[in-house]
Amino acid sequence: MTTPWGEHELARFPEDPRDRLRAWDAADTYLLRHLAESGTPLTGSVVIVGDRWGALTTALSERRPTLVTDSHLAREAARSNLARAGAEESAVRLLTTQDPPPGRIDVLLVRVPKSLALLEDQLHRLAPGVHEGTVVIGTGMVKEIHTSTLHLFERILGPTRTSLAEKKARLIFCTPLQGIARRANPWPYSYLLPDDVGPVSGRTVVNHAGVFCADRLDIGTRFFLGHLPRSRGAERVVDLGCGNGVVGTAMALANPEAEVLFADESFQAVASAEATYRANADGKAEFLVADGLEGVPSGSADLVLNNPPFHSHQAMTDTTAWRMFSDARRALRPGGELWVIGNRHLGYHLKLRRLFGNSELVAGDAKFVILRAVKKDAGR
Repeated sequence: MTTPWGEHELARFPEDPRDRLRAWDAADTYLLRHLAESGTPLTGSVVIVGDRWGALTTALSERRPTLVTDSHLAREAARSNLARAGAEESAVRLLTTQDPPPGRIDVLLVRVPKSLALLEDQLHRLAPGVHEGTVVIGTGMVKEIHTSTLHLFERILGPTRTSLAEKKARLIFCTPLQGIARRANPWPYSYLLPDDVGPVSGRTVVNHAGVFCADRLDIGTRFFLGHLPRSRGAERVVDLGCGNGVVGTAMALANPEAEVLFADESFQAVASAEATYRANADGKAEFLVADGLEGVPSGSADLVLNNPPFHSHQAMTDTTAWRMFSDARRALRPGGELWVIGNRHLGYHLKLRRLFGNSELVAGDAKFVILRAVKKDAGR
């Protein structure tokens, strides 16, 4: 990536030589070019929010910024890219969306997220540190920035306008106002589940901003809840890509002797899963923010439940699903089972047959299929 301050070799995380997706896009380079050409003073407390793969953080590392991210993968990508650029380990302060935000912010650079709710939550959380002299600039691709995006900046921070588009990217300029009357932050958000979804019927779900389908039960999860496997005795169950944790919580309620591991790469998701679980169950549970099942001992799980994403930001890809299936196979004991729900057209049964040597259709409808794969032995 070429910037006004030099060139940087960047990679996504985890690094895969077969991955053709870049670790930056036109929104990143547009913002960096604007900062240099406008002479924006990058002094004081510089805060970068939602940097996708560390491109902005790496380019501005000499300004010793703070990076706030919801993504474990984005944080590890930033670490790797900073090291590749030769930056000092202490050059950047890394915070998650669950950490207390900086108390004072002089420059706020926002990479607009796909989730409007996550943007709303972050602007509310960061607003107390913003003052009238704070430089606030957002960036994103044109298809990511909507009228509702601008309204959020304006309602929470102050008057907002946009730039002209360049290479399908756009900038957002916001002028903070002190004493602006803003509503209370609505996140996290809780609701009651319907009465026909098995063990979690009528139970409370807690969602932090940015979690998929945060204000209602999505149809895929509803279908999965109606066909979950029976769990008996002291089993170790993994809710992989747990989101708000409703699937793992259902398993814990159905089998109080089970130990459930909730795992996701989103800090918001794992916080949601823990809150949902604590509101409904009191058994043994673990909560892990990681790349898949990184750090989970091999052969330690009896059952893995998975609803893998098939998007990486705006790009469609099966890379994440493939990594999740591979991680599940490694973590399962011989005889352990992976249950997967996915859109019918994604063809997950082919991947499972390649990895496990088997794949069985448990249930299906016009949109979704639930598949079961069994780890036959340590070698297969």
